[in-house]
Amino acid sequence: MKRSFQVAIAAAVTAAVIAGVFARPYLLPGGEHAHVIAQASAPAGAPIYYQDPDGKPFYSLTPKKTPDGRDYRAVPRGADISFDDPEESAAPPAGRKIKYYRNPMGLPDVSPTPKKDSMGMDYIPVYEGEDNDDGSVKVSPGKIQRTGVKSELAARRVIRTTVRAPGTIQLDERRVSVIAMRAESYVQKVADVTTGAHVVKGQPLMEIYSPAVSSAAAEYISTLNSKVTGGAEGSYGRGSRQRLMNLDVPEAAIVAIEKGRNVPIGIEWTSPRDGIVLERNVVEGMRAQPGETLFRIADHSVMWAMIDVAERDLGAMAVGQRAIVRARGFPGREFAGKINVIYPAITRETRTARVRVELSNPDLLLIHDMYVDAEIETGSGTAVLAVPESSVMDTGSRQAVLVDKGEGRFEPREVKLGHRGEGYVEIREGLADNDPVVTSANFLIDAESNLKAALKGFAEGSQP
Repeated sequence: MKRSFQVAIAAAVTAAVIAGVFARPYLLPGGEHAHVIAQASAPAGAPIYYQDPDGKPFYSLTPKKTPDGRDYRAVPRGADISFDDPEESAAPPAGRKIKYYRNPMGLPDVSPTPKKDSMGMDYIPVYEGEDNDDGSVKVSPGKIQRTGVKSELAARRVIRTTVRAPGTIQLDERRVSVIAMRAESYVQKVADVTTGAHVVKGQPLMEIYSPAVSSAAAEYISTLNSKVTGGAEGSYGRGSRQRLMNLDVPEAAIVAIEKGRNVPIGIEWTSPRDGIVLERNVVEGMRAQPGETLFRIADHSVMWAMIDVAERDLGAMAVGQRAIVRARGFPGREFAGKINVIYPAITRETRTARVRVELSNPDLLLIHDMYVDAEIETGSGTAVLAVPESSVMDTGSRQAVLVDKGEGRFEPREVKLGHRGEGYVEIREGLADNDPVVTSANFLIDAESNLKAALKGFAEGSQP
């Protein structure tokens, strides 16, 4: 029963306190003496509840005594909640003159004499020196402590930013070979080579009979068998060999003709490079027309990563920047490379630009059209003046920081920004080395600065 009564009393007191709080207007943090004033029907100074004299969380709506006979402390309206230090709301500073009085609710209304607003709240005095003309704002030590204002020196740092972007693996277009006949030919035999097979340079792919090749081979053998080795005949012999080369006859086949001195019925066609067979469009007995692709072979030892970088990051890209590429098909595996080309085009649909990273692929794990994710390190190794990103107040049209001038004074300073990275931003204009800038609660100080500037403007406008 006693427990239930205590719960009921506590609930009633709490309800009364909450009702008193929410029935009061709240003064924005623009005033030097921001506080909450109760609106109640009780006369000024009348207590709204009673609290334990030791500050314990015991309350009562009526006068009450502690178990040792001491009276509960009466809490009048306006004294229950306060955001200012007691010394801040004490007697006015000695030797300082009051310039004007401003509205306690932060409204743009000032008075040259003491005044009360429509709710009976006293206007707040503004002393000389508090509305200084140097653009700085003064904040009381109590507010600085309560709002957690922190400062950090502007210093020179190396700023590096990692740009992350997706991409795909593509073939190095310089390492792709196409095997096609330059004259009408017939396929007599095809080696056991299929699409996807790995071949080496000089490996036989097929056997070809071509009337044009046979005619050129007979002519070349004729010049070789000629007894005349000098003069015009010598030049004619070199021309006959060049004719075979123009027909794209493999070097090994030409050497065999020179050694055997006979016209071969079929010419063995070999692979021109190490690589993987991408296309095989040949079968035994078929007629191959000039220019028709029979084999397409690509070297996979070096691949290209085509990275799609967002347009906003394009300005940070530069040829030679290091990039780490991770293939989605091989978790934990990294491939290192550098940017060697930035393509001069923007994809209209995605608003991305393409950069090319050349990658070594010794294990042939990377294959074309594979999805990858890239991390590109931007920035330079030169140290630049930088401040924490949290210190910058960005309105969209301007960027500013608050410089801590000491003794509770803060000066807004417009700055020009540069690169960002690792929680810092480059300052190109507006600050010098070792300037202390506010890194936390700067928006609260900025709000107070704007409020005081507005009040000052109204005060100057009201003066004759």
